[in-house]
Amino acid sequence: MFVSDSLAVNGQGHLTFSGVDTVSLAEKYGTPLYVMSEDGIRKNCRAFKNAVDEYYGGNGLILYASKAFCCKEIYRIVKSEGLGIDVVSGGELFTALSVSFPAEKIYFHGNNKTPDEIKYAVENRVGCFVVDHIDELEIINSAAEKENITQNVMLRIKPGIDAHTHEFIKTGQIDSKFGFLLESGEAMQAVKNALEYKNLNLCGLHCHIGSQIFEEQPFEFAAKIMLGFLKQIKNETGIELEKLNLGGGFGIKYVEGDMAIPFENYIQKVSEVVKAECKTLDIAVPFILMEPGRAIVGSEGITLYTIGFIKDIPNVRKFVSVDGGISDNPRYALYQAEYSAAVANKAGEDACDVVTIAGKCCESGDLIQKDCHIQKAQTGDILAVFSTGAYNYSMSSNYNRLPKPPVVMIKNGEAREVVKGEKYEDVLRNDL
Repeated sequence: MFVSDSLAVNGQGHLTFSGVDTVSLAEKYGTPLYVMSEDGIRKNCRAFKNAVDEYYGGNGLILYASKAFCCKEIYRIVKSEGLGIDVVSGGELFTALSVSFPAEKIYFHGNNKTPDEIKYAVENRVGCFVVDHIDELEIINSAAEKENITQNVMLRIKPGIDAHTHEFIKTGQIDSKFGFLLESGEAMQAVKNALEYKNLNLCGLHCHIGSQIFEEQPFEFAAKIMLGFLKQIKNETGIELEKLNLGGGFGIKYVEGDMAIPFENYIQKVSEVVKAECKTLDIAVPFILMEPGRAIVGSEGITLYTIGFIKDIPNVRKFVSVDGGISDNPRYALYQAEYSAAVANKAGEDACDVVTIAGKCCESGDLIQKDCHIQKAQTGDILAVFSTGAYNYSMSSNYNRLPKPPVVMIKNGEAREVVKGEKYEDVLRNDL
């Protein structure tokens, strides 16, 4: 029935999440409300870490992708679970450093890092930069020279794989703003350039083929391509790079039809390809990194709303409006993301009504889901939208001057606020 093991129905017919009654959460904290399961997040962290330890003999590291969900508490959690992180901005880096996240386990991504961001990262001894443009090498080297250090860097490579995902979240194909192209020789030239800088240590390669992928084969194919390039680098330069970051993109379940593969299956299958390919190519098995952001937090978050007006247009559509919208979840408007939902205070009843969940923002496209099956809803009911742990809070905005909702984390049946909800005063605090 549900897309996450953290969801259930209690004796009152109410939806529970990570063992807590969601109706009581809405009463206590108000709506809209982001709810995250720390229990589930930690379980996923351990599944990934244990799989890497098992299938790569400890020769690897899981990096939590900050863009999925970023706040102080998530960094505290992944730090305690022994993971590293990737960041893509000075703001994400600042947040991580504010809770003393180990700098050596931070990898700084981004296709257009500013000189100030690079300087800040170098000064704070970030573990590695994932370089995305040839000119970035000079800026990082200059910053490292001023600090009198040798800075680790990796190069982001386009493996040319068109994964089966939405156009806006495919990042490994040729037509992408990210990375160096293999076919044109651009990637090899970037390697040779990087090796010339005295304050840079080119330690490895990175690729990322897309997001929300439900097949193992694209990851296996990407690994083969990247290992082949490592061999080419060794042949042409005599240098054997020690690290390979295979990115993320593991699909999670948003709706009943999503066929999510257990995360450890991806890692096992790819590890077999990596080991076999390295043996064939006569190169050492590199230190493997992966970046499962959405896969760690996505299904371990829900959003609670209060249902407002219901507009039933005969033979056309029934709109169920909620007290949030694109300001707290823009993913449907961006790329028609699919979601499932339930009326939290009637979760034990049949989901017999087909509705379109509409937000309150002044946009015709402010929808959370079309043609969604939920229980018969009334004004004042609590609606829960599932699998909103990734790319919801992190992409939220103050559109229409709406305050951002709070984030509540559940651990061992107890809920606590980890991000305060904004007030109207917070929305205008930077106005002059």
